[in-house]
Amino acid sequence: MPPGFGAELAGTASRCAQGAQFAISRRLTVCYPLAGDALGGSHVSLRGLLEELDPAAYRVLVVPEIRDGKLARFFSGFEQVVDPAPPPRSFRPGQSFGPLQAARTFAGLRRRAAFLRAQGVDIVHTNDGRSHASWALAARIAKVRLLWHHRGDPGARGLRYVAPFLADRIVAVSSFALPRGQLGAAASASVIHSPFDVSITADRVRMRQLILDATGAHEDTLICGYFGAFVERKRPLDFVAAIEALGRISDRPVVGAMFGLARDPKMEARLDAAIRAMRGPARVERLGWRTPGHEWLAGCDMLLVPAVDEPLGRTLVEAMLVGTPVVAVSSGGNPEALEGGCGVLVEPGDANAMALVAEQLSRECVVRETMVERARLAARQRFSRQNHATRVIATYHALA
Repeated sequence: MPPGFGAELAGTASRCAQGAQFAISRRLTVCYPLAGDALGGSHVSLRGLLEELDPAAYRVLVVPEIRDGKLARFFSGFEQVVDPAPPPRSFRPGQSFGPLQAARTFAGLRRRAAFLRAQGVDIVHTNDGRSHASWALAARIAKVRLLWHHRGDPGARGLRYVAPFLADRIVAVSSFALPRGQLGAAASASVIHSPFDVSITADRVRMRQLILDATGAHEDTLICGYFGAFVERKRPLDFVAAIEALGRISDRPVVGAMFGLARDPKMEARLDAAIRAMRGPARVERLGWRTPGHEWLAGCDMLLVPAVDEPLGRTLVEAMLVGTPVVAVSSGGNPEALEGGCGVLVEPGDANAMALVAEQLSRECVVRETMVERARLAARQRFSRQNHATRVIATYHALA
């Protein structure tokens, strides 16, 4: 971040929070492209932002790739114009993006650039890798400002090789996710944490009973939750190992409740094999994908997060908000989210250490409750939609 930019942003954000008007004579039109049709955390965060924007100051233009798809329905409350150059087949979430994939985006460049000019767009705000790839160069051709919102790995090719030269501003969801270089827009990249509904509540007693019923567990059982897709980065096998280790040292029955689905049949087979091979009194139950996620989080006695290189996990923050203690590996954005004693960190891949911390927390009621309350207050202050919107608005006006 260049000298003075942080102070400039903070000052602008303060003026936003006080309701001051910026010296801009007309409404800003901000375009939000939506690539593919798979709903993810970035879309939840984006809708939280859009619901905070003043329609008198902003024209929100949502551009889904697929008419009447999941994403179009998810953003149905906002003005929409379908992508003028949708690809023959959408890019898959998590797909490796190389030169061949990039070349597929060139066919629609002219139409997308013409669309941005015709719609009078001031800023294109891209929110995931596929949207960056499809719209960044079109924004440059149309001479429209580009806000590149990075929510992934800091080693991503697009962030390293494309964003510094095509984006006018880069923001990331955590310090971990910031670009490592200092070229172009990378030099002024800043952190804006994802927004959350910090007013969420849940009936912990009721939800705990629902998990006990679903797993057939005794009421004295220690329920440890895993939330997320069963993919390598989230380390579901490490969760199984931690539950097995916890069962050996706990004086209570232990159940690992896994909420999520497998994207890869090979990973699913490995996970099932690991669960079948467990030794000792603890067990793991797969409970599928259930919503609202924060309510099921509240039913767990603890959230275990073995995932590595996660920029900023939504379930981790939601657990803080609903009062579920968190034990996470010291990787990615986890230390940033849990800073100030809002959770406990262990080394990545150390199932025994995770089990030991979980067992200690289950016994030390005062320590646990103090940590939970500290985490709840910190999450409400740091991750509110209002705080997120104020910082994004400041960035929009710095661009405009």
